Amino acid sequence: MDCSSPISVPSPKIRWVIFLTLALLALVVRLPQLGERPMHTDESINGYIIGQLLAGKEFHYDPQDRHGPALAAFTLPLVKLEGAKNFSELTESQLRVSTVLAGTATVLLFGAAVEMFGFVACVIAALLFAFAPLSVYYNRYFIHESLFVLATFGLIISGWQAMQRKSIWLAGLAGACAALMLACKETAPLHFFALALAALAVRFWSVRMRLRFNSGTVRTDNGLLPAHPKLLKMIMAALAIFLFITVLLFTWFGQNWQVFADLFHAVGNFTARAGGEGHEKPWWYYLKLLCDGQSGGIILILSLLGMVSVTSQVLGRPKLQPLAPRIFLVVYALAIFATYSAIPYKTPWLALNFWLPIALLAGIAIEWIWFVTTKCWVRSVVLILLLGLGYLMQQDTRLRVFIKPADEKNPYAYAHTIEDVLDLPKRIETVAQQNNLTQPRIAVIATDAWPLPWYLRKFSQVGFWQPEQDPGAADFYITTSDVSPPLAERLKSFRPDFYGVRPNVLLILWTPEIKRN
Repeated sequence: MDCSSPISVPSPKIRWVIFLTLALLALVVRLPQLGERPMHTDESINGYIIGQLLAGKEFHYDPQDRHGPALAAFTLPLVKLEGAKNFSELTESQLRVSTVLAGTATVLLFGAAVEMFGFVACVIAALLFAFAPLSVYYNRYFIHESLFVLATFGLIISGWQAMQRKSIWLAGLAGACAALMLACKETAPLHFFALALAALAVRFWSVRMRLRFNSGTVRTDNGLLPAHPKLLKMIMAALAIFLFITVLLFTWFGQNWQVFADLFHAVGNFTARAGGEGHEKPWWYYLKLLCDGQSGGIILILSLLGMVSVTSQVLGRPKLQPLAPRIFLVVYALAIFATYSAIPYKTPWLALNFWLPIALLAGIAIEWIWFVTTKCWVRSVVLILLLGLGYLMQQDTRLRVFIKPADEKNPYAYAHTIEDVLDLPKRIETVAQQNNLTQPRIAVIATDAWPLPWYLRKFSQVGFWQPEQDPGAADFYITTSDVSPPLAERLKSFRPDFYGVRPNVLLILWTPEIKRN
């Protein structure tokens, strides 16, 4: 039997219903048990920043070990809507909702990318982004990556559409997305470079096509066009919006104009951090991470097949349209993957930046495989295999995201907070009640106390000291295993309880003797 009838692209109204449904399903998958996984150190730091903002303080960009203000600006109104009034009232779920919404919006954006990459490719990509373990896991992580990927996708779509439609307002939107990227993370220039390289590749290909098919048999209006009378206005609009939003966010809406000196220092700090700073990994680290689980390797192979399909069309006469955006996607994917792989500093959540092009390229591969043959039995086999892939992906997501989200063997749970630390504040509350301590004084003595500021946020008298400092008298002490002799003498009347904080990181809670009535 022949199944040669083409897949018709639905009308815009039906298309948006489809992608809105996928986005809502992605939201449903990301919301359950949102507050159960312990807060990673980076999440707790970001939560502390939100607590400071709730207290009326300004956002101060720290070039040493923090990122930009975009996540805080996006999250602050959300937690206020959720009823949080101060740091002690914040919850894990309230904070993580912001990145869940960013991931959900990314799924919805695939609907806006249909004109670039095709309907079938975007539907498959939306499904992969909505339900794959890597994207689901880090969309539930209160860090900058989810918002950064959303802004990156917005820049790709709006920038491309601005060039196609010669639209000044779309160029301005592209500038806004670029500013949001920079206000998320200092890695934005790496993506700007990769995107510029991809645009140049498409430009080069378009020129070659015009020279090769001078008769006009091949259309070039799906590539980056030559100079247009509006081009200068578009560039100026994009640049103006980019500068305006960048200044607005980094100065925290005009309240901190000293931030530009910090931004200058951030260049050196970012360069130093790229060297590793304890997070050095081999170049193949991300390949291994992406191949994790039962479905990861299959999806990665599909994305490579997507690259092959695009390359085969570049070398021959184009058949599947649109081709130019797909060339753009391949070059961007290769450039950004090569850049991150070459940098010694590597953490698993950075792989979320690859998942966007990987999902699209896997969608392109499935579309290509589908149209290679018109035999119904072959297409039936393809559908069965895709259902099998969906089942494996669901199993991976269930295990990595919901069953063992903080397990040391989970490759996504990098230097993650151990569940053991959740019992520490409960122990303090119990002993404080038994000793009639309504406002216990807690002294934390450790070189790196995070994420304890988050877990001790409900106690009103908590202080943090370095090991060489004297904390003075306190009702409870929290220390590392190596305490100074004067402090060790003071702790003789306290009882030690041991708590794992991160893999190979142990803290000791020193509790007073329980008073007997």
